[in-house]
Amino acid sequence: MRVLPGSLIAVLALAGAPQVVCQTAVSEPLRWVSDIEQFEATDRVHPPVPGSIVFAGSSSIAMWETLDKDFGYFPVLNRGISGSMLADNVQSVYRIVLPYKPPVVVIYAGENDLVEGETPERVLHDYQTFTSIVHRKLPATRVVFVSIKPSIARDSLMGKIRETNRLISNFTRTDKRLGYVDVFTPMLDPSGRPRRELFLDDGLHMNARGYAIWRDRIMPVLR
Repeated sequence: MRVLPGSLIAVLALAGAPQVVCQTAVSEPLRWVSDIEQFEATDRVHPPVPGSIVFAGSSSIAMWETLDKDFGYFPVLNRGISGSMLADNVQSVYRIVLPYKPPVVVIYAGENDLVEGETPERVLHDYQTFTSIVHRKLPATRVVFVSIKPSIARDSLMGKIRETNRLISNFTRTDKRLGYVDVFTPMLDPSGRPRRELFLDDGLHMNARGYAIWRDRIMPVLR
């Protein structure tokens, strides 16, 4: 079982969300430290543009090599970490999101959580915790959740992916500062299966055609 550090409990208590505190946990100790330290080292050499939109999450964000180009005049920061879970982002938010004071956070996470056996309800609670932390420190920041994508490699998880997306989509309707982008539906073929032409040979990670769908779906939310 993952255990909440005392500092996180205090933050969430102040945010007035005890129901999330009771049911949400994060990994201990902080994972992906080397990735986070690399981001911080890069920031010292090349300070980010103020007001940048932060993209956070797992490998689908980390491997988005054309992120800057795809979003044109929007300044963006890629803070994706391959292999990370939504629970990891709850911990790392203090170092890879909050310091930049972004007007918008776009996050893709939760897929790896399901692979590790977490339930859709747990993923929802971790996302609620993430948004609570962001809005406690940055009350005007919008947080946009990119739906968990379908994939050939993780076809067995389709039921849990659909349920997780449903729960988080419903949650985002409770706060105008929250957004939800459906990339799941356009990545399916007419029979309801993942479109093979959108993926690399591993059947998991996307190629340029897959990212083009994400760009077209996310862009209107940022305007």
